[in-house]
Amino acid sequence: MDVIETPDHALIVVESQGHGRPLVLVHGWTMSSAWWRRQVEGLSDWFQVVTPDLRAHGRSSKVLHNHTVPQYARDVRAVIESMDLREVVLAGWSLAGPVVLDYWRQYGADRIHALALVEMTPWPMSPGEWNTHALKGRDFDGLNRTVQGLSRDRQGFGEQFVHRMFAAGQAPQKELEWMSAEHLKTPTPAAAAVYTDYVMRDCRSVLGTITVPTLVANGDSPHMCFGPRTGRFVAESIPGARLEIFDQSGHMPFYEEPERFNRVLAELAA
Repeated sequence: MDVIETPDHALIVVESQGHGRPLVLVHGWTMSSAWWRRQVEGLSDWFQVVTPDLRAHGRSSKVLHNHTVPQYARDVRAVIESMDLREVVLAGWSLAGPVVLDYWRQYGADRIHALALVEMTPWPMSPGEWNTHALKGRDFDGLNRTVQGLSRDRQGFGEQFVHRMFAAGQAPQKELEWMSAEHLKTPTPAAAAVYTDYVMRDCRSVLGTITVPTLVANGDSPHMCFGPRTGRFVAESIPGARLEIFDQSGHMPFYEEPERFNRVLAELAA
């Protein structure tokens, strides 16, 4: 385990397993590096699997400042530079999809071999037909209800959030317990701040500028899942992108279909 201090004094905890081309896997909102355990297990014999906890998430320091998508991208850059990683496959799940896009906006292809965008949307509040996010169409009242729910009953909010990430809309008890516990590690003010920044941020203009191989991976579930419609829009907006739909998964194709996901990610890294 490494602990990396950012220029604004956040402490980012990072795990690294294996050797070879680095795969930097960035988790979603109020999640942690623990979600990538099936990639660490399945890919670290061939690759260096690097899994940071974003600021105030997981085991990283609970700072309450600079919770924005661009700052999270700078934090990922701090990890990559501090570990001197090169020819990186940079993957972002959910909120970390825009983090990856903002990394590209700020730093381009420097140190990057390929990108993976996993169950993400480039603009959660877009009114576009392709958008499946609950806050579609600039639903600011919906955003307010989400933040209120998060603040009023954090435990209940987190449990429902975990349930809805699974294709069946119901988490197995073991996963519900550890995933809910990880969700609670992010302080509510930090969670609310970065969620608000994330849903209002439009990253669509970055998509057409990407010049490295890119994987777009989406689930296909009636529950909390951006799904094929958003996936197609993202893939069609990136020159040469590969779209993979995981029809046995919801919001976590890397967790529900790990063998297939690991194979596809390894092909991207080859």
